[in-house]
Amino acid sequence: MADELVRRAQRFINTQYGNGATLGISKLEEDGRTGWTTMYALTRALQYEMGISALSNSFGPTTLSTLQARHPKLDDTTVPSAIFCRILQSALYCKGYDGGEIDGLYNSRVKAAVTRLKQNMGVDTLFPGSSLEPKVVKGLFNMDAYVTVNSGSDAVRSVQQWLNSRYVHRRDFFIIPADGHHSRDVAKSLLLAIQYELGMADGTANGVFGPGTQNGLRSHTLSVGSTGTWSMLFTGAMILNKRNVAFGNFTAGVKTAAEQFQSFSKLPVTGLGDFQTWASLLVSYGDQSRKGTACDGVTKITTARAQTLKDNGYLYIGRYLSNASTTSLPEKMIQPGELATIKANGLRCFPIYQTWSRSADYFSYPQGTADASAAIEWAKYHGFKPGTIIYFAVDYDAMDGEITDFILPHFRAIMHMIGENSAYGVGVYGPRNVCQRVGDAGYAAASFVSDMSSGFSGNLGYPLPTNWAFDQIATITIGSGAGAIEIDNNIASGRDTGQGDFNPGEAPLAGLDVGLKPAYRAPMLTDVKTYLTSIGVPETGGSGWTDSDWATYKGISTTDAFDKVLSMDVLFTELARQLRLRKALIQAPVLWELRKWNPLDYFADNAVKNGLKDDSSTGWGQIFAWVTIEARNYCVQQGIFNGPLLAGSDKGWVWRRNHEESEYNIRSVAYLTIYNAHQINQPRPSLTTSQADTQALLARYNGTGGDAEQYGRELIGLYNVLENYNNLSRSQ
Repeated sequence: MADELVRRAQRFINTQYGNGATLGISKLEEDGRTGWTTMYALTRALQYEMGISALSNSFGPTTLSTLQARHPKLDDTTVPSAIFCRILQSALYCKGYDGGEIDGLYNSRVKAAVTRLKQNMGVDTLFPGSSLEPKVVKGLFNMDAYVTVNSGSDAVRSVQQWLNSRYVHRRDFFIIPADGHHSRDVAKSLLLAIQYELGMADGTANGVFGPGTQNGLRSHTLSVGSTGTWSMLFTGAMILNKRNVAFGNFTAGVKTAAEQFQSFSKLPVTGLGDFQTWASLLVSYGDQSRKGTACDGVTKITTARAQTLKDNGYLYIGRYLSNASTTSLPEKMIQPGELATIKANGLRCFPIYQTWSRSADYFSYPQGTADASAAIEWAKYHGFKPGTIIYFAVDYDAMDGEITDFILPHFRAIMHMIGENSAYGVGVYGPRNVCQRVGDAGYAAASFVSDMSSGFSGNLGYPLPTNWAFDQIATITIGSGAGAIEIDNNIASGRDTGQGDFNPGEAPLAGLDVGLKPAYRAPMLTDVKTYLTSIGVPETGGSGWTDSDWATYKGISTTDAFDKVLSMDVLFTELARQLRLRKALIQAPVLWELRKWNPLDYFADNAVKNGLKDDSSTGWGQIFAWVTIEARNYCVQQGIFNGPLLAGSDKGWVWRRNHEESEYNIRSVAYLTIYNAHQINQPRPSLTTSQADTQALLARYNGTGGDAEQYGRELIGLYNVLENYNNLSRSQ
């Protein structure tokens, strides 16, 4: 919601500083919404008024030291100018406090706002009164909140305020949010606090969990009855890890919570605040000297290496289903005979699937579909049995927004493809936040946590995911000679024990469709347009459309229909590969129905939406819900894909999915193709289905009778155009 006084703050910056030119920025949008762009502009304005020549978005060491030297306390008697005061007032408004009209007066309203700000931060005892001290100013010029927001925890906020109140006087400790949410800054500040209590000097304390910090913590074991600052730090760390304890003394309740945390994290259950518990509370990898029973690696498991693993207490080995590179890490993929070696030595294997997965732009619904399909094929190739959980990798520090926009759709596609087309399970490998959110969405049964990357924002400030199976904490080398092997040492929770027995491998079927090669896109479209024009379907219009109809109902041109189909090429390809039929058999009716969409389809869909009808042909493939139900039930009963049997009462739900979800609609078209073969007593479509049988299947898509036969004659030509380029692509 726009705030008029924030808008006035933005207008002040634009007016005072030449629409941002003086500050080296663009003119601010005067939208009344606080954001980093506005806070950066205010930071630059503050720097400018203090005479700093190299302006920056960052309120960094130069800005802070200059403020400390020139203005150690800002109030109504020390604020250097009205302009300087207006900058402070603007920042207060952007932070949600009363800035007093942005009039350049450090008046009673400003004083009251500053007093409340410092109370909210928790620094009012250290910095009493209504003045603005430099570290308070630094905390004012950012987007941190100092009140509980977005369902934050009051207990977490109490810890945050306590940390601010106790340590803000230290050189490298800056005011952290008091918003009720754990975060990267809070995690680092807690480590700084521990280092200060260990006696580290300013400049030595750095918020890193290094040897000095670890050694110091070993002498600070807590138990029931412990009180004071160390008990506050321990209970604060427990609260930040979402453990329900009272902030303060080490009570019997804290002991119980510690035991629960230790059990969950697979630590020795002592009920003490001992070193390993401290370590797991403070950093994602915890005590890296812990002995794990699981590992993963990119090296082939030979008999000698298997013996090394057994000798070192390892039971479970994570290995990769495929290798995106044939030159780098040549043994990354499971090697021939390797699983037999693992089995013979009494070990177990859990499979990992990864190609790139190192940036947000890799992840999407189509890519998830492709990854899941490839993983199924590779898992069968190696002989993994039904029930195996395959871990799909997110191998980078994904921001929370990227998880929402990219990673969750990716894993939704994986879940759909794995769930419908195999008996395998889905796991996720990645930082804690990724694993927890994918699991919470219902898209993964287990998590393999990349906790070695302790600096990832997706690990800092997040507890171990509730469904964790493997916790990756350190890279080590064990064994010697032929038995030497480098591995990632993992803690195992017991949620997944991998596989200790394997089926004979299934080689991929030759001749399966692949994605359309980019070079064929343009000629394929040209040939599609030429063919459709030859049978009376021009680029636009036709079939009774008027120009007015086309404008009103937004008809779909041949190019539009083609582009839509090609946008889902990954899904068409993977369905064809899973069902072992030709991709063009699914593409042809979908492209045709998209191009032939007309006002009657529009009115029929609206009749269903308005409750005047209970069904209509809808979506990309113009398919009825009742037909979808019959086709899907038949395929489920035949074991073609996994899913529940649908009833007539599901018609409304099925219609909505067909209408709103192109992926569901296209899958329904594929299943209907198989059901139609059954309907006309024809063999299930395959990679070698004859031209005549293909035409009969396409005709049955439109029912029976003369119109259906004509439909088949028209679509077989379109099928042949599409199949020509699909064939060229798979022949390369």
